[in-house]
Amino acid sequence: MKKSFIPSLYLALMHYPVVNKNGDIITSAVTNLDLHDISRAVKTYGVKKFYVVTPLADQRKLVERIISHWITGTGSRYNPERGEALKKICVKNSLIEVIKHIADSEKKIPKTVVTCAGNNPDGLQYGKLRKMLETCNPYLLIFGTAWGLSENFISKADYLLVPVKGNTDYNHLSVRSAASIILDRLLG
Repeated sequence: MKKSFIPSLYLALMHYPVVNKNGDIITSAVTNLDLHDISRAVKTYGVKKFYVVTPLADQRKLVERIISHWITGTGSRYNPERGEALKKICVKNSLIEVIKHIADSEKKIPKTVVTCAGNNPDGLQYGKLRKMLETCNPYLLIFGTAWGLSENFISKADYLLVPVKGNTDYNHLSVRSAASIILDRLLG
């Protein structure tokens, strides 16, 4: 059995700039299920930190309130394991803040890897990214909410990961499902 490794992998869930079903750039609302499910996957696969990124102060405050409930509030007594996963969440205003936070910790700027459900056959393959993670350089895996990250945002990333594809033409997974599948492909 191959020895497992803990990579310098971080995950960000962007709520801006994302697009709606009409292709308009929007700021999406934070979803409680995303916080719980993605933080549990992050904890399970040894991702260093899960950044929830939104420019909306009220949404950041909501995330902090949810985290507090499970770490120090009633939820911490009801389900302590949930709190352990939610401790992985770090709320930030922008991608710039996320990159600075990682660079301060790692002493290196992370390479950005964006995800997209769109057809991008020339994107980075999972096996290749897995090998890159073994170098111990920091990587930031970025997911978009709503109908995905804006094209402009995607174009600025270091890498674009190939999409998760099933065995049908239907391709509209929830972001929390896609995050779990991708983490398993990279670290499972």
